[in-house]
Amino acid sequence: MYTSLQARLKTELKAIADAGLHKEERVISSRQGRMVRVQTADGTKDLLNCCANNYLGLSGSDELVAAAREGLEKYGYGLSSVRFICGTQDVHKELERKTAAFVGMADAIVFSSAMTANMGFFSAFLGEEDTILTDASNHASIIDGIRLCKAERYIYKHMDMADLEAGLQAAQKAGRRTKCIVTDGVFSMDGDVAPLAAICDLADTYEALVVVDDSHATGFMGAEGRGTHELCGVLERVDVITSTYGKALGGACGGFIAGRQEIIDMLRERCRTYLFSNSLPPVIAHTAGFAMDYLAGHPELRAKLWENTRYFRKQMQAAGFTVPVSEHPIVPVMLGDARKTQEMARGMMAEGIYVIGFSYPVVPEGKARIRVQISSLLAREDVDRLVAAFVKLRG
Repeated sequence: MYTSLQARLKTELKAIADAGLHKEERVISSRQGRMVRVQTADGTKDLLNCCANNYLGLSGSDELVAAAREGLEKYGYGLSSVRFICGTQDVHKELERKTAAFVGMADAIVFSSAMTANMGFFSAFLGEEDTILTDASNHASIIDGIRLCKAERYIYKHMDMADLEAGLQAAQKAGRRTKCIVTDGVFSMDGDVAPLAAICDLADTYEALVVVDDSHATGFMGAEGRGTHELCGVLERVDVITSTYGKALGGACGGFIAGRQEIIDMLRERCRTYLFSNSLPPVIAHTAGFAMDYLAGHPELRAKLWENTRYFRKQMQAAGFTVPVSEHPIVPVMLGDARKTQEMARGMMAEGIYVIGFSYPVVPEGKARIRVQISSLLAREDVDRLVAAFVKLRG
């Protein structure tokens, strides 16, 4: 029975490799940090790490390792249960309280990942009578979550407020029950920051719900690191924030949805990815809570991140590279050609720098790039070394 499928898969895998689109997994044998030890064909190499979501440098830090040990000793490894049966510990409730306060919402609910948070959100209380208006560049987890929901779908052009308004007008004319606008706060492939003030203005005009996936912003965007809604001055106007503990807030896993009280209450009743998934491991819940407390007392981590980000962007632009205009530490170096991108990524490894090339289907065809991610761990000389390697390999 497998023979015909095997032949087709071999053909498709060869075509992926021939097009330069193969996604090579590199094996790391160290903690996440400024330097990582990577296994290569020539043995292990210590590489400068410029491609992790470890924006504030907490993932492999001694402080978080110590917090994790404490949490593991106190709460154990796992709960072997979903939340509403016997899978809720006081550490989960404490994390939800801290999270809601941190992002400025009434309440929060914790998930095993941000992916499951987004996949479970829409179908919990939106249906055939409703319309979801989603940015064309939203994360795959949002796309898949909307697919699981029976609501009408309107995909508006990326950050195009005129197109979003056209969709809202159509939904209003059709008498849709609930209109829900959903956008990434920061778009992960380009580092674009969503125009949340304009989105909230349209939401006010057309009585729409505003949902923001802030996974690439929670912990460091805005004056206190609350996220893009703080950066854009709309803390009180966004209805729902979905995000992760797996990036700036410690880098392990786990996600959350924070929002208006009744929305969170309904998710506890109806959200399938919450009701039918094991609880977030308590060691992660404990450590994520510690990470939020730690960041509140260490604003210098955010300051260093922004210093590094601005310097890298300025130096790359001065060197003539195509770098999209943004302020985010996600800095895509646009190369266009998928094969060239993969070759440069391998060349960067030879230069002692760990970056990854992105090509179709992760990004549109013809938009291949090396996505650099800056962190607070980098020193000025590290950034200079990174820029120099790009210049050398450009030829």
